[in-house]
Amino acid sequence: RLKAGDEAWLPRLVAQVWLEAVGHGCFASSLAGGILVPVPGSAPRQRTPWVGERLAWCLKEVGLAAEVWPDLRRSRAVRKSAFAPAGERPSVLEHYASFAIDRATFDRSSAGRGGLVYGPDAQPPRLTLVDDVITRGRTLLAAAGRLRAAFPSAQIRAFALLRTLSPGETPCRLLDPCEGEVRWIRGDARRVP
Repeated sequence: RLKAGDEAWLPRLVAQVWLEAVGHGCFASSLAGGILVPVPGSAPRQRTPWVGERLAWCLKEVGLAAEVWPDLRRSRAVRKSAFAPAGERPSVLEHYASFAIDRATFDRSSAGRGGLVYGPDAQPPRLTLVDDVITRGRTLLAAAGRLRAAFPSAQIRAFALLRTLSPGETPCRLLDPCEGEVRWIRGDARRVP
């Protein structure tokens, strides 16, 4: 349902995320009041919103963000990680090379909105990458690198609706939110937890 971007199911799941955020203080540093930047799928943008973009709009609708900026793009396709064997998934560098940012659209969308003016006297923008699933974190790490190159002073965080389990990790319950880190270690992404 998540990968299909089910329009009836996704908002209900996002409502659960909102309840977790409000009830337990989860995700406050990642979501509250910032700008959501959906992480595009493996192919260059299609005419319809991709899953990450639909997820970002749902998060905004429940009040977990100020706005959505869907202008991180794929300039060229990469292999789809969901169906590739572990050793054949795109690397961080492949993802990074495939991403592009439409800076002109960012500048136009921020003019006059009050929350996203990017200049010497303005607060650095708070950008939160939004993806549907995180495995190792390669895609998110590459997307964060691309945003950092375009907006050096921005505060960049990430949010993934689902995460795969790390070796030896046992979930406490089906809905088991957590906060963690993705780091560049020995030439690859490493996610904890």
